[in-house]
Amino acid sequence: MGGRRRATGIAQQVDGGVAELCPDDGRPGRWTLLLDGYPQSALDLGDPRQLDFEYMRRIASVIDAMAPAGAPLSVLHLGGGALTLPRYIAATRPGSSQRVVELDQALIDFVRRELPLPRGADIRVRAVDARAAVEGYGAARFDLVIVDVFGGARVPAHLTSLEFAGATARLLRPGGVHVANLADGAGLAFARGQVATLRRVYGEVVLLAEPSVLRGRRFGNVILVAAAEPGRIPQAPLARAGAGDAFPARLVAGADLTDLVAGARAVTDTTAVSSPPPPANLF
Repeated sequence: MGGRRRATGIAQQVDGGVAELCPDDGRPGRWTLLLDGYPQSALDLGDPRQLDFEYMRRIASVIDAMAPAGAPLSVLHLGGGALTLPRYIAATRPGSSQRVVELDQALIDFVRRELPLPRGADIRVRAVDARAAVEGYGAARFDLVIVDVFGGARVPAHLTSLEFAGATARLLRPGGVHVANLADGAGLAFARGQVATLRRVYGEVVLLAEPSVLRGRRFGNVILVAAAEPGRIPQAPLARAGAGDAFPARLVAGADLTDLVAGARAVTDTTAVSSPPPPANLF
């Protein structure tokens, strides 16, 4: 059944709430996906390389810098949304093999019907819990794992633990990179715990966030990048991309990151909690 078309867009009840695709009247082909009013994804069907959300541009900077331009990658996306990043990779790295895990089958069907995937792209989408999918894949299968899962605007607890981080690390090929998108506010207690957790599993971890988020002045996205081998993360290109963005981000690594997360403890399955909810007036 098709979505309900409204003056502001296309709305449909999905497993996780009410999904709505809103067009950008000033830019044909641009759409924003909202779930229960929270912005989830934005994309440009005419040019998938254009990314409106700054957190997606941060992740794209990792994708761009981790391998020679145009070289195909094997990628696992945990969290689907409007499939913006899979479309970006298909456009910038043709021939990439991509697997997408999204729990909400109705959301997958809605997005794929209204915003079809590019023809010829090797993008396969499964409706399954992200942790179950990770634990079911074979070892050393992917070059890149992107974790961008939110339920009710919060990262689910079972995707934040040391056990989960170890399971995702097992999926990476030598030289592979793990990227996670999360959100946090004053004190960054959740983000600091996630850094401490990833540092128990990976040899190198860096953080990307806007300075106002780092200082606890506002709630916002935090991107964590991790790799098994120290020196594998292309820190200089990531720092340049973040500094040059319309909403500049700071890269925090090494001793600076150690200072930022001082006192934070790794999270286990028994201590894990979901990320904090965003302020009621954020959107």
